[in-house]
Amino acid sequence: MAERGSAGADAGIGERLKRYQERFEPMVTRFLLLGLFVTGLTAQFVKPVGDALEDKAYLGGALLSLVGYVLYDQVKELSSSVRPPTRALVNSSQLGSFVGDAFHTRNVEIDFLGYTGETLFHALYHRLEGLIDNPGPTRRVSIRMLVPDFGQPMTVPSKVGEGDRPVDDVVFRRRMEQRCREYDNILSQLAERLGTAQPVVVQCEYRLYPGIPRDKICIFNRQLVLHGLYDLSARMRLQPMGDEYYDPKGYRTDLNVWSRQGTAAEGEAVATWNKHFDDLWSLAKRPAWRQEAAA
Repeated sequence: MAERGSAGADAGIGERLKRYQERFEPMVTRFLLLGLFVTGLTAQFVKPVGDALEDKAYLGGALLSLVGYVLYDQVKELSSSVRPPTRALVNSSQLGSFVGDAFHTRNVEIDFLGYTGETLFHALYHRLEGLIDNPGPTRRVSIRMLVPDFGQPMTVPSKVGEGDRPVDDVVFRRRMEQRCREYDNILSQLAERLGTAQPVVVQCEYRLYPGIPRDKICIFNRQLVLHGLYDLSARMRLQPMGDEYYDPKGYRTDLNVWSRQGTAAEGEAVATWNKHFDDLWSLAKRPAWRQEAAA
């Protein structure tokens, strides 16, 4: 126990020293380069100083120091730009904090592609409900949800068959579709309440994409992208001794974070994800429950 405490203390001291180095190293380096430059010029043009410093031998060093001083920031910036993209890894249970941060702007845009969007739905519901009493700076909210077309046969979600093979189950698919329909209705009703209680315009729309829920993508204000892969082997039972189903658990999905505020590579990645989502959205179809509501 004492050894672990000592190791933790050493690690803490090391982290502090590292932070001090990162904070003061640029300033000290600039100071030294500028000092060498000034000393060299003084030695060149003030004879007593020049004699003391071996006359003209310092002119070249002074000019070299000036070049180093001018190029120092460029070298540091180049060093940062060639580093690989830094991506934080977060869990889907942390989506609430990202949703909250997104609502600090006047125009909020949140896009989702995945399974049912349950984790994001709960975070959105609580945040939108909070706007009724305190809208803050938010005046417009746009929410786009891309979920699978549960009206088509699927391998995931599905029933676990003999030999662990997926067996399409229309009842289970309809269960997932009903869940998405309920989320859509709840968010739409909340949007109507906000339209009358506060000067906030909320637009929420669901669309369907073909295929299985493989990727989980959340885009916040087109500036921040969270992306992860569902565990397609995850299973669940509706009853303790009932049938087993392949059912990805979105709240367990880890997500990589890409930000426009990061490196140039990260900025390009965010732009690519935005275009990818926009393309999928334009190709996706509107769900039948929307058409029924309009009729």
